[in-house]
Amino acid sequence: MSTATSRQARTVPDLPPFKPSLVKAVFRDVTPLHVSRQAARAAASVTRTVLREIIDGASRAAAEEGRRKLIPADLLSAIGRNVELEVGDKWYHHSPTFRDLTGNLYDAEGVLVPLRERRGSRKPSAVAGAHRFEAGVRKLLRSRGVTAVPVMVRDLDGIASFFLTGLARDAAMVVREGGVKRFGSVTLVTSDETATPPFPKDLAGALSTRSGDARTIGRDDVLAATTMQLFGGAVRQRALTEAREATRNASAD
Repeated sequence: MSTATSRQARTVPDLPPFKPSLVKAVFRDVTPLHVSRQAARAAASVTRTVLREIIDGASRAAAEEGRRKLIPADLLSAIGRNVELEVGDKWYHHSPTFRDLTGNLYDAEGVLVPLRERRGSRKPSAVAGAHRFEAGVRKLLRSRGVTAVPVMVRDLDGIASFFLTGLARDAAMVVREGGVKRFGSVTLVTSDETATPPFPKDLAGALSTRSGDARTIGRDDVLAATTMQLFGGAVRQRALTEAREATRNASAD
């Protein structure tokens, strides 16, 4: 990212672009459990962090070619350089970006699928609901001082939708199981870097068990789900830190 772009990105308020009402709508598609206000804010913050990291990685790739408008190749480059950014992976099965950048979709026999047959069902799903994220994605792009071609915006919408849907499912599972039952982490570093803990040991202990209302998804349930959605590394650590900060002064309900 150029100096001017970096300066612009820093001067635009970096607020969560995904509204709590949208977050709660996604959670309702997944679980009947109540979602607390802190949980919604935490989920919005985590999703913002993940999308921001992807956009910044794509922006660096575009800057190397003297562009400020992001294209699908920049998304592929960002993921290729940092495997931590490979989130919402189920979206990749629906995106033409990951089909040799042709924009076409083929069936199992190699026949081109007409656009009218690709639109999906009316049943709520991460695919059908991906368009709900467009306003937030565009706001986040502006906050980082870049724009994106429509197909790139669609991919970012889809990644956000699938990631948040997975986060909701995992948070609901944490409530049902009473905590994170299986813990594991993978920290990715280069040979000249020092590995940093993915999250503090005290947080790991706190997330392994839970207490409270078994009918409500709380902030800590979303944090636990974050550790399941993002494997160990800098992105997960930033997501957890920023989510805790975003909910520091928010009321519980």
